[in-house]
Amino acid sequence: MRQREARAKVKQVKGRVKQAAGIITGNSALERKGSQQRTTGAIEESVGKARRKVGDFLGGVAKTIKK
Repeated sequence: MRQREARAKVKQVKGRVKQAAGIITGNSALERKGSQQRTTGAIEESVGKARRKVGDFLGGVAKTIKK
């Protein structure tokens, strides 16, 4: 897992905590903000994984071309 993906995971956890706190306290704004943060984290994690996979693929192609 790379740095971008790790930061996205942290964002998801923070969002989960905010969302739970919003549910427990009845604060719908906090619950909504937590949900949005979880979604943003999930999207960022997916983008990070895609970038890593493309980089790995291109690295493999470069090695093949050098041969």
